[in-house]
Amino acid sequence: MIKKTLTGLLALAPGLAFAHTGHETQGVISGLLHPLLGWDHLLAMVAVGMLAVAGRERPHWQLPVLFVGFMLAGALIGIGGVGIAGVETGIQLSLVVLGLMLAVGVGGFSAATMMCCALFGLLHGNAHGLELPAFRLVTGYVTGFMVATVALHGIGWLAAAKWHATLVRVTGAAMAGAGMLAAISAM
Repeated sequence: MIKKTLTGLLALAPGLAFAHTGHETQGVISGLLHPLLGWDHLLAMVAVGMLAVAGRERPHWQLPVLFVGFMLAGALIGIGGVGIAGVETGIQLSLVVLGLMLAVGVGGFSAATMMCCALFGLLHGNAHGLELPAFRLVTGYVTGFMVATVALHGIGWLAAAKWHATLVRVTGAAMAGAGMLAAISAM
């Protein structure tokens, strides 16, 4: 029974793995909803917020700010019509890497964490920007997905600040597993 259930879920996974197709891309509400309805974005944004706090006496707000800044840069590049090669694979990889960082207790304001947040922010933003049709007013949509991203970072921040370190690590492992499952199902 468990084997059949897992097989059925795996069969559905490819369609769920990509949050960047066929949805409304106009206005603040659409922008707010995109990171919330795309599970890959949702998990990555929460993970960044968790990394900013996990295992630290003093939270490092710079990680979410870095992610959002590079996400905006990636969106602007995408709006300009330039796609970063392997953006979807990179988004899946972001779940694996950010989740593993949480699972092993890496966090805070280290060079590796900063580079990951910058790179993954750029990729997530590029995916957002690429899905916008040319010549569309994008200010509302961009504002919406940036506000939603900051809110998801805040949720991750609060969770990591309140949860026991073991629960943060288990959550990270689950996020990494979701990213691996998405990558495998996309092959």
